Amino acid sequence: MSKHRLFSGSAAATLLMVLAMGTAAEAVPARATAPSAESVAVAATPGCGKAPTLTSGTHTIQSGGKNRSFILSIPGNYDNNRQYRLIFGFHWWGGTAEAVASGGSDGDVYAHYGLRRLANDSTIFVAPQGIGNGWANSGGEDVTFVDDMLRRLDNDLCIDTAQRFSLGFSYGGAMSYALACARPAVFRAVAAIAAPGPISGCSGGTQPFAYMGIHGVGDNPAAGRALRDRFVGNNGCTPQNPPEPAAGSRTHITTTYSGCRAGYPVVWAAFDGGHQQGPVDGCAGCESGARSWVKDEVWRFFTGETNPNPDPTTFRLRGESSGRCLDVNGASSANGAQMIIWDCHANTNQQFTLSGQTLRVMGRCLDVPANSGAGTRVRIWDCADGTNQQWNFNSNGTISNVQTGTCLDVNGAGTANSTAVVVWTCHTGTNQRWSRA
Repeated sequence: MSKHRLFSGSAAATLLMVLAMGTAAEAVPARATAPSAESVAVAATPGCGKAPTLTSGTHTIQSGGKNRSFILSIPGNYDNNRQYRLIFGFHWWGGTAEAVASGGSDGDVYAHYGLRRLANDSTIFVAPQGIGNGWANSGGEDVTFVDDMLRRLDNDLCIDTAQRFSLGFSYGGAMSYALACARPAVFRAVAAIAAPGPISGCSGGTQPFAYMGIHGVGDNPAAGRALRDRFVGNNGCTPQNPPEPAAGSRTHITTTYSGCRAGYPVVWAAFDGGHQQGPVDGCAGCESGARSWVKDEVWRFFTGETNPNPDPTTFRLRGESSGRCLDVNGASSANGAQMIIWDCHANTNQQFTLSGQTLRVMGRCLDVPANSGAGTRVRIWDCADGTNQQWNFNSNGTISNVQTGTCLDVNGAGTANSTAVVVWTCHTGTNQRWSRA
């Protein structure tokens, strides 16, 4: 993912909104039951039932007397009788619609801030291009541009008007905030990632609206908190100072406000980092849209889906003595990356699958060098089907290496984040007992 610098200076009320629960940001589905025939008719756009003239790719329209462009992504299996969710992704200052639509250097896995792949052909995506690669919204012209895009899209495509969302990073987050203020009956929710303040304006801003703010504690978090707190007030949420991670913790904390008006949640996700759109837990200063937790939590907030493609074979391994999880240090996928324990989270460097007797994570296998002795660090390596990469799950909670007979062990019975994981003579102590989580 390319790096981006911040510029100088630092609807209806009856709709059911995603309700994220607790600091884990779990959510219930946006539609717990099928909508009634009446609500379907109200939500349908004029494009439903029509053969579309729009196709995926770049389109130009006139807005406010100017040529404006956007990149459209329509599901490959598009059905003009099905109402689709619609998500706008606004680029950062100096960024482009193409960078959002393509995923930049991360590629397709991060297209449209990572949501397109999670959508699995269930959603229409739009990446608009800002004037001068920004979203100054002078005289409200960028909000008008959004109105004009929606008019074009609604007349040609089958869109669920109760499922329109926006997100963006930096200036794109500020533009999403501007839409939350100005178009609360048009959009259902927005997610503002590292928005530096109301730099795209806030026309209106007095109505309740579902809002998610994501901000680094080293990136003028007061600016993000101020945007968040507008909707804490508008939505009738119970005021609080939600917890935020300490500098150096290499993690994030997501808090859902309590007391909010039904259908209008406010969620605050603070992370240990700076001006980033793809922070990675467990890795200081790392930025990777492909590995970041952000896309998953935004998707969950928008849709209520905790995992669009659930895999029941995927699990974490939680140490009994520490309560922390087996973790690939730094979220590295390189051969030789070593194992530690770390606060449990949902990122891929703690997600294991069991294939035969191999434990796979980050595309590699849990491994100790051949014929290793007690105290050898456990690592990941290219899968080779050797017995040094095979593990037994024992009834006493230990996990032993097939080749050496030694057990997966938290070094020195430590319980702190970053404590090394080694193999050691099996003794069934709590620092050798693991459970799937």
